[in-house]
Parts: sequence; structure tokens; C-alpha cells
Amino acid sequence: MKQEIISYIDSIKDDIYNLSTYLYDNPETSYKEYKGSAYIINMLKNNGFNVKENYCNIPTAFYAQYGVGHPKICYICKYTSTEKTGHVFGNNVNASISVAAALGLSKVVSKSGGSVLILGCPGEYSNGAELTITKEKCFEDIDIIIAPHCDITNAESGTSMAIIPIKLKYIVDTTNFSPLESYLFIFNSLTHLLKGVPSSCFIDNISITNIAPNNNSSLQSEAKFYIKATTLNEAEVFEKKIVTLIKSLSQIINVPEDISMFELPSEELLTNKPLSRLLAHNLKECGIINIDCCKNSSYGLGIGAISHITPSIYPSISITENKLINCPSPAFALETQTAFCKTNILKAATALAITGLDIIEKQDLLKEITIELK
Repeated sequence: MKQEIISYIDSIKDDIYNLSTYLYDNPETSYKEYKGSAYIINMLKNNGFNVKENYCNIPTAFYAQYGVGHPKICYICKYTSTEKTGHVFGNNVNASISVAAALGLSKVVSKSGGSVLILGCPGEYSNGAELTITKEKCFEDIDIIIAPHCDITNAESGTSMAIIPIKLKYIVDTTNFSPLESYLFIFNSLTHLLKGVPSSCFIDNISITNIAPNNNSSLQSEAKFYIKATTLNEAEVFEKKIVTLIKSLSQIINVPEDISMFELPSEELLTNKPLSRLLAHNLKECGIINIDCCKNSSYGLGIGAISHITPSIYPSISITENKLINCPSPAFALETQTAFCKTNILKAATALAITGLDIIEKQDLLKEITIELK
């Protein structure tokens, strides 16, 4: 059956390349991926998948399934681009790998048993639909999840940062402090707080909007920043300290504050090592030979939350021979259209599909993967 998967994916290579090109030529931002999601949904429907659109009331999300019963093998499909620079993360490639893998595995599950799923997850990496779908407990009936990630190198799945997004609002009315002075006072104090916490905890991506150097009656401004840590538990402890400090300082300067989260928090990724080793083996069998040790992400990932519920991996697939290129970057987006990239899309998709088949056929593999999570 593995040979059937290999032959079939090769036979649809033009369709997969066309998908990547279509997404590249029609970049769409977070939760506005109407063209891209429709294109993918049509491909899946034409190949016999049962597709639930508007999944979890997210207009550009979908849940597609072929086959019945367990094991349920799920591929995460990302297709969002940035607003001004297009597919600098290569999500046109990530979607193409997942779709090709799902189509390949679907051609043998009638013989092998089990089901193949592909989950369309709009939104960015740190605040994508994965978080909402996880909150709705939609992953609990799935056996394994693979979210391919194109990059400049091949690497096994690692971990990611846990992130808590904080929004701080000040409404300045009658006070001796301007908005600018209020934020400077708060963030200078937070700098001292940081000296007393582990180096694995820090504040990142501070942004302040609607700020004015002088008082303006009832001028509302806000600051946003991310609390980052190696685990969500660690980040939550740090968050409590930050909130306590901000509230105390706000009382001292007599400026009312409002603290909230502007996105859902991201949990750290728990890579399933047996699953990661299995995929690495199959990638090598399919021609992707040089695979680095696990690569960690400095940002949050939506799949992080999933990985605490369902065995998951986030492998990196190289799409370029130019190691001087950075990901994300406009140059990286251009690399998604090269012959080297197209070749690796097929190799990666074949490896993902064969990995799914291995798990369906060999119960001891699934048992080992499941035990790892527990």
C-alpha cells in the first residue's frame, strides 16, 4: 500500500503545484482566507472527502474526513498570509503538503481501515483557529496530529514558547500623569521585576498606541505585550506578579487601568517523540536525508495547545538550497515557487501519508505514541 501512496501522490503533482501557486498568487490575511479555503475544500470534495465548512463557526475553517473509525490521522492545513508581504512563512507550501498527504493516505484507507482527516486552520501561528478549536474540545477524538512547517532546514519537531498576550489600557482624565508618563513609569518598574524572575521568563513585542506626550482629557491609549516562558504554568505565575505590580503602581499614580488578554494564550508545544522519530525515518526513506535535531520555536504555536491533548508534531521541511535566506522573509516566499521546493513538497507529503499508514497498520506504534503523551 505504500507504493500506492507514492504512485498516487506523484500522479497528482500538478494539482498540488497548482494549489501552492494559487495560494501564492492570492494571499489572504487572518480569517479572510475565503478564496484559499474554498479552493482546498473543492479539491477535497472532488476526492470524496466529507467536508464540514464554517467549522466551529469560523468561516474559513474546515474539517474534512475520509474513511471511518480509528486510528484517526489528522494533518493541520495552514493557508494564511501576511497583510503586505504575502506568503513569507510559506503557508502555501504547508497547505500543499497537508492536502497531498491527506489525498495520498485516503487512497488506501478503504483497505487499511482508519480515517484520514485534514483540518483547515486559518489565522496566524500564535493565534490561529487551532486555539478556538481546541477550546471546543474537537481534537480529543483524534489519534495523532501532524502540522508540517516549511523552513530553510529540515528538522524534527521541537518545542515552542508559552505565551500570554496582555493588553493594558489607561484612560487619562484629571491627573498629573500623561499617558506617556504612565506607561514609562509602569514599564520601567517591570524592568526591575524582570531581574527577580528566571531568564526563561520575559516580556516581548511591546507596542503602545494612541499615545500623547501631554494630557488630553479622557484620552484612551493602550499597550500590548507578550509574556513568554518555557511553560504556560511558568508564564501564569509571572503574569500574576505583573498584574499585581501594575495594579499597585496604578493606584499610586491615581490612573485607572484595565488589564485583559487581547488573544487566547498559547501553550508550549509538547512534541511526541515516538511520532517524531517515525516521521524522520519516513522522510529519509522518501529522499529528505539531512534532518537536524529538534528545532525549537521562539514564538507561540496554535498546535501547542493541541499537543497537550493529542499526540502532535511540528516538523520542519526545507524548501530552499539557499541557507542565507531567512524565514519569514519575501525571499523565502519566492523560494516556494522553485523546482527544489516542489520536489520537497511531494517528498514530505509522501512521508506524512506513509507515517499515517504505519500508525494505522501497526497497533504497537500507536500504543507507544499514546503512552508518550500520558
